[in-house]
Amino acid sequence: MMLSAFRLTVRVSAAVQRGCQCPALHSRRALHSSPVLWAGHNKWSKVKDIKIPKDAARARMIAKYTMMIRIAVREGGPNPEFNVALAQLLEQCRNRNLPKATVEGAIKGAKSKPGVQYLYEATGPGGCTLLIEVLTDNNTRSHSELKRIMTKHGGALCEGARRNFDRKGVVAASRDGISSEKALELAIEAGAEDVQETEDEEERPILQFVCDMTSMKAVRSALESLGIHTLSAGLEFVPHTPSLLTQTQLETAFTLLEALNDCPDVVRVWDNIHVQN
Repeated sequence: MMLSAFRLTVRVSAAVQRGCQCPALHSRRALHSSPVLWAGHNKWSKVKDIKIPKDAARARMIAKYTMMIRIAVREGGPNPEFNVALAQLLEQCRNRNLPKATVEGAIKGAKSKPGVQYLYEATGPGGCTLLIEVLTDNNTRSHSELKRIMTKHGGALCEGARRNFDRKGVVAASRDGISSEKALELAIEAGAEDVQETEDEEERPILQFVCDMTSMKAVRSALESLGIHTLSAGLEFVPHTPSLLTQTQLETAFTLLEALNDCPDVVRVWDNIHVQN
């Protein structure tokens, strides 16, 4: 399932202030959404034992990456050597074994196909907040469809949700049996702000190192120099104000996010949902 992942977030700054004498004592559980990961596990595992068929999930993933490539090419051109966002997406496509012909077609057709990018703000069940990225050739149609979906599933389009998120650099790396304590040490040494445990779309464990946008390249280089196999790096919306949801609210939110991700005009969705233990 797209955009849903549980992470054990370790606040690096808190550990540094305490001297990091016992990293395990300075960790806390939190939830964020990641637009580059599809995970049908973790926080959503409490909702339903129903998964999207693998073929359908992969088709959705390919469609979303095609849209993201189109956006990146329009903003920075078709040459990945001069377009960092496109280079990052191409790396993610390779890691996910997307068909080469599909990727090349998305790059070539980026400027020929009509469409404008929008970022909608919304609230969902339990007061959670959402950011919804859209690529559309008819914003009136897209706005009406998003409004219909939100209303049907207990949400609403609004203003102000953006303030609950920060734009951050996110470096994804293979977990490779690394413990939470070791991940914290690596994050501190590499200059990251947070380290988060999650899974990719095939439920393989990975680590995400969150950092300032300007230091993303340096953090990735530092991790690789420490022997960590990095998978990708990119800019994401990371929530700093989580919304605690009850089980009932979580189920409604799950249905809402599924409906949004099924919308053809929706590229990706970020949420600030946190599950109450």
